[in-house]
Formats: sequence, C-alpha cells, structure tokens
Amino acid sequence: MSDSQGSSGSATTGRTSWTSLPAPLRRFLRTETGSAAVLLAATLAALIWVNVDPGSYERLWSTRLYVGAGDDRISLDLHDWVNSGLMTFFFFVVGLEARREFDMGDLRERRRVALPALAGVGGMLVPVGVYLALNAGEPSVRGWGTAMSTDTAFALGMLALVGPRFPRRLRAFMLTFTVVDDVVALAVIALVYSERIALAPLLTACGLLAVVLLVRYAGVASGFVYALFGVALWIALLKSGVDPLVTGLVLGLLTYAYPAARGDLERASGLFRLFREQPTGELARTARVGLAAAISPNDRLMDLFHPWTSYVIVPLFALANTGVVLSGELLARAFTSPVTLGILIGFVVGKPVGIVGVSWLVTRLSGGRLRPPVGWAAVAGGGTIAGIGFTVSLLIAGLAFHGALLEEAKIGVLCAALCASLTTWALSRATALLPHERKARALLGTSAPLTDLTVDVDDGRDHVRGPADATVTLVEYGDHECPYCADAEPVIRALLGGRDDVRHVWRHLPLTDVHPNAQLRAEAAEAAAGQGAFWEMHDWLLAHQEETSVPMLVRQAKVLGLDTERFREDLRARTGAERIAEDVESADESGVSGTPTFFVNGRRHHGAYDSAALHAAVRAARVRADLGG
Repeated sequence: MSDSQGSSGSATTGRTSWTSLPAPLRRFLRTETGSAAVLLAATLAALIWVNVDPGSYERLWSTRLYVGAGDDRISLDLHDWVNSGLMTFFFFVVGLEARREFDMGDLRERRRVALPALAGVGGMLVPVGVYLALNAGEPSVRGWGTAMSTDTAFALGMLALVGPRFPRRLRAFMLTFTVVDDVVALAVIALVYSERIALAPLLTACGLLAVVLLVRYAGVASGFVYALFGVALWIALLKSGVDPLVTGLVLGLLTYAYPAARGDLERASGLFRLFREQPTGELARTARVGLAAAISPNDRLMDLFHPWTSYVIVPLFALANTGVVLSGELLARAFTSPVTLGILIGFVVGKPVGIVGVSWLVTRLSGGRLRPPVGWAAVAGGGTIAGIGFTVSLLIAGLAFHGALLEEAKIGVLCAALCASLTTWALSRATALLPHERKARALLGTSAPLTDLTVDVDDGRDHVRGPADATVTLVEYGDHECPYCADAEPVIRALLGGRDDVRHVWRHLPLTDVHPNAQLRAEAAEAAAGQGAFWEMHDWLLAHQEETSVPMLVRQAKVLGLDTERFREDLRARTGAERIAEDVESADESGVSGTPTFFVNGRRHHGAYDSAALHAAVRAARVRADLGG
C-alpha cells in the first residue's frame, strides 16, 4: 500500500506508509496560497458587478431565504446567510488549525505560545489605538473593531506571492498570532457587535456546549452527533443575539489532532488487504471506516472543509461584501474620512508596529529565552502582511456601519490590503540586497528550532556515514524493501559526495504490513553490520528489491567477502531483531508513519526529497547552525 504526495507525482514525493499522511501545515499553507488568487478574483468581480449594475447586486444579496416552517423558521437575507452561516465553516477551519498547532505543531512546546500570542494581542491593540485616536468624539468610533483583525487566509496567500524569500517558519509564526487574532475578534463580535442579548437562548447555547463537552469526554466519535449539536448551538446563538460564528471556532478548537498510532495503521492495512482479496461492498465499507479511523478527526475534517472554505466560502464572502460603487466623490470623501484613515493607518502602520514592537519587548524582557522563530526582517514582513484585514474587518464593518460610513470602511479595508502587500514586497526585496551572512541572520534569526527527533543520534550505536564532525546530520527512517527509499538513495549519495558538510544516519522502519520481506532484509543488514559491512549490504538491498530469500542474502554476503556461516547463523538467531525493534520504537516516539522519513538536525523534513528539496533543507540547517554557533 503506497501513496504519492505532491502534485508532480514523482517518486521523490512518494512515501510508503502506515497512513502516508501529507504534512498538515504544508497542506494548509499550500491551499491558502492557491486560494489567494480566487479571493482576489472574487473581490474584483464584486467591484465590477456593483459598478456596472448596482441594482442587481443589491437585489441578489438582499433576497430573503427561509429555513423551517411556521413560527420556528429562520429568516435571513442571502448576505446574512453568507456572513453568519457559511462563514461559520471558515472559523471552524481556523479552530481546527489552531488545535492542530497546539497538539502537534510548534505550540506543543507551551512556552512557544507566549511570544506569538502576545505579538497577536499587540498587533490588535496598536491598530485599535490608531483608529480610536483618529475617530475620537465621532459617531464612527463604534467601528474600532474594524481595524484590528488579520485575514489569515488572504495574508498567508499574499505572503507567498509577494514575500517568497521569507522562511517557511514565518508562516507557522504568523498562523499562531493570527489564530489569537481571530479568537479575540470573534469575542469582540460576540460581546460588542451582537444585537440585544436574549437570555433564554443564550443559556440554551451554554447548555448545549456543556453537552458537547460531555459527549466528547465520553469518547463519542460520530460526526453526525457533533453536527447535530453544532446546528442546534448555531441556532441558539442566532436567537440569543450573539453572532453564531462563535460556533465554528469553538467546535474546531475542541477537535483533537494526533499522529496515527502504529496499531491503528496496521489494522487499516489489514482491512485493505482483506478487501483486496475479496472486493465486496461490505469489506469496502469496512476498509473505508478503518482507514478513516486511523487518522485524527482533525485531519479528516480539515481535508473535508478546508478546500471548500478557501475556494468557495471566503471568495463568496468577498463577492457579497466588497461591492462598493466607486466615484470621485466617494474617494475624495473617503481619504479625508477618519474611518478610512483609521483603518488604513491602523493596518499598514499599527499592525507591524504592534507585532514587531511586542516581539522585541518580550525578547528583551525574557533575556532572549523567548524569541521569534525567525529573524527580525522576517518578523517585520509578517507584521506588514498582517495589515491585510479583509474578512473579519468587512464582517465587523457590516455590523458597525451603514450607508456612507460602510462605504468608507470598505475603501479603507481594500486600500490597506493593497498597501500591506506592496510594503511586504518592498521589504522582501530590500532584505534580498543584504550581504549573505546578514541576510541569513535577518531571515532565520538565532532561535533554535523545535526538535522533532526524540532519540538523539548515538555515534556508537547508529549506522552513520559521512564526516563525524559534519554540521548537518540527516537521519533517515527507511525500509530496505521500500521503492521510495531506493529512489532517495542517489540524492543522499550526492549530498555526501558534495560540499554540503552532512552525515547520514539510517534507522530501520520495516513496514511488514506492506512489505513482507522488510524485516528479513533489515536483519540481513544487521547481520552484515556485525562484520563491519552494513553500508555495503544496505546499498545492495536498496538496489535489488526483488523477491528476497535467505540463500540469496547468503550469496550476497559471500560476494561482500563476509563469513557466510556466521552470517547465516546471525540470520537464524535473529541477532539484529532487538536493535531493529529499538529503531521502530524511536520512530513511533518521533511520530514517524512512513518511509522514507527524514530529520535534518533533529527537525522533521516535510515534503519532497528530491535533490533540490533535500539540498535546500541541508543548506538552511547549516546556516542556522552557523548562526547559532
């Protein structure tokens, strides 16, 4: 059972696995990048539509839709169904990603939460302060919430387009503070911009949430049950006057994320083999359930909802909310309006000042114990691109303003998104002009990355090739019957033969549920290791992955000049089995689910393992090591 990852489908993106799950954060960011173009297109479409035929635009979004019957029906216009209904799924995805980072990402080391969380708060308070200063004493002061929240999807997508030189870890840092941003923004919507609160429905919503927590505690895994409670909670909040968007974020934050357990993965492989042997409808259903059960609910729901929110719901929201009839009179009024200027300056100036300023202050006050995971130029780039406040800003503007003030607010939001993108592009270009060492420090910083490899390399135990004093250590969990491991081998040899200052460590991960001879091959490599010929046998095993037998292995041992009687006896006694089991246990502890899986200086490498990808990972690790050295 194998899987290919990546759009190219090349062997260097494949991985034989117990689940073959693609990296969650990589998948999330890739989807965000692709959706940025769709969001831009929807925004332009709304502006063109409303300026060509404003009547049809208003008629469509004011169309009322009803759900239910009689007095119990819910009546909202199409605009509100998008803003309060469909956008619930957007915040559900935000909650899922936040929970994933907390359970499996950088935030699983809890001290790393503090700095980006505080930076997120600073990146909200400063823009709000700018807005309040410009709107003090005006009726428009009520719209202060419009200037505070970053659009996670749009900002990450535009960052990939205008700031490709910034390191990938910046995306993870941004994701953390924008999640804090979204949580606070939803709290503001619920507490400040909700209508008059009805106590009975609000208490009902609290009761439903308590039931959801009890059901979750009891271990109920049925998605249908949670969907019913989610709908009931959404209706209760809607009737209470609290914006029901809160429902999505809360349910997302409650959805566990965890790496697949080896037992679950092996059961899934067994169910697939049963279906392969007897392809009946019943076994097909059983296999589907087993495969789905092997991964976390967070993974399943992210795969289901994230493409829809990125490519349909958020662009539809943009289509419904960015329509403003442009005229010379409106633009002249907007750029002298405290509403437009408060939003524009708040986002373009206040956001980076708040994020960078708080990050610097926390770093200084902690004596460097808490610091950003990237360099200060990258932090500044994250701050400038965070000035895109599209989705939540338009949402709050629609709640806070009407008529001319709403038009001015929309102009401010759109102009802020444009200026934030241009500023980030200029900063990226300026950073690229720095001398190499200063540029590396400005982009990568000196913060040590979170180590994913739980069992450190032991030179006296592990199989190591390459310079003993190499700056970069590349650990590979592999299977000698895995075709993807064989495909990766020439890339590793090129790394070792070049000027990359790298050493390679092999650890066994025989996937016997998909490669029946993997354990025997691993034990043959260990039998050869007993006579000092591990790497010679390793190379031969990867190059010859046909049917394996003991006589074949013994013949190869003879070719290598080994004592064949000792080799045969070691195979019979399974002298390497305990060592292999230790490698498998360390793989489990490090969350490894497939082969080949690489760790570069203890940090898990996600994505392709072709020459370009691994060389880039090694170079980045070497630069970080030099900066920290």
